[in-house]
Amino acid sequence: MTRSMTAFARQGVETPAGALVWELRSVNHRYLDMSLRLPEELRAIENPVRERIASRLERGKVEANLKLQAAEQGPTLHFDAAAARAVLAAAGEATALASGLAPLSVADVLRWPGVLRAPAPDPESVARAALAALNAALDELVATREREGGRLQQLLEERLAAMRAIVANLAAILPEVMRDYRARVEARLGEVRAQLDPARLEQEMVLYTNRADVTEEMDRLQTHIGEVERVLAGGGQIGRRLDFLMQELNRETNTLASKSVDIRLTNAAVELKVLIEQMREQVQNIE
Repeated sequence: MTRSMTAFARQGVETPAGALVWELRSVNHRYLDMSLRLPEELRAIENPVRERIASRLERGKVEANLKLQAAEQGPTLHFDAAAARAVLAAAGEATALASGLAPLSVADVLRWPGVLRAPAPDPESVARAALAALNAALDELVATREREGGRLQQLLEERLAAMRAIVANLAAILPEVMRDYRARVEARLGEVRAQLDPARLEQEMVLYTNRADVTEEMDRLQTHIGEVERVLAGGGQIGRRLDFLMQELNRETNTLASKSVDIRLTNAAVELKVLIEQMREQVQNIE
């Protein structure tokens, strides 16, 4: 399966500590480059997060943001009797020093820090929930990358078919192009032809014509097109190989253009370069 490197995913989960929400973004990059933003309470899971992302993705610049929306304090509170006794004992000692002080009310005692506490969530269970939500977000991200990769593969295959048609048309007209070229060269020699050695002239004509022959370039173009099709059909981590093949296609097309002796060859080379550039831009997004 061909994968794009451009995707977005969002997954959330409710925990005793509050709502956890993962947002994953990825764009094209030469290697796998991770940027994490985690709540301070969950810094301990940074290494497992990196390991899980690296196990699912090979390339791309990935931003992974985890947001924690703390739960509102519920009705269940823990009363710390020891803390309350300490507050009352301190109040008693203060009253003994200054008898005019007003006594503490029940509300005063309950408002004292530490007397009433909300139950603290288990940090390990929150961390497990965060990692489980990350797995779900990665599943969504990979699925999105695969869908986008499928569309990219379709676009590449359409352009490869267009390139095959151009090269096939060139192969059909090449004998005519070479005959016309040889005729033009012979016509230019015109007046001096009788003064030249016929054997040497024929030898030079053959060499000159061979230098303009683009059969080899067209054969290599066909080979590279077939290799791109094979790599696309295989799927997997193919971005770097495709990028290399785009360079090879471009090199052969440049040579074809430089050896052109007919406007039809020149136009075909221009069309090929346009298609290759379109493919190269798409290949940059393939994992």
